[in-house]
Amino acid sequence: MSSLQLHRSLWVRRCFIGLGFAALLLGLAGVVLPVLPTVPFILLAAFCFARGSQRFHQRLLDHPLTGPLIRDWYAHKSVKRTAKRWAYLLTAASFSFSIVIVKLLWLRLMLAALGLVVLFSIWRIPVRDDETHI
Repeated sequence: MSSLQLHRSLWVRRCFIGLGFAALLLGLAGVVLPVLPTVPFILLAAFCFARGSQRFHQRLLDHPLTGPLIRDWYAHKSVKRTAKRWAYLLTAASFSFSIVIVKLLWLRLMLAALGLVVLFSIWRIPVRDDETHI
């Protein structure tokens, strides 16, 4: 894991904690909202907590859902191929569903454009092959 240190200023640490919680909430909202990506906000929360609160950073690392993702990113600066495939699938499904239920054409076009932007953003994330365990 990279050497992350708390900021020396108490005021700046509190700002990082606030930003960390805001990023975490946006990441959690991204689980159900198709426009918000989850993973970048969780990684941003980990970054902010690493500068603001050792306790909150450790809680993210110890969590069964966020911990492996953050540790993988620290270690490899990439995501596993299966995680990226799931991100593609869930993004496409959620945007497709949203486009189908919306009635207005301009809103459908906007959702399609946003979906393409999100898919392009996912495509740009570095990927590595999953480790095979025998």
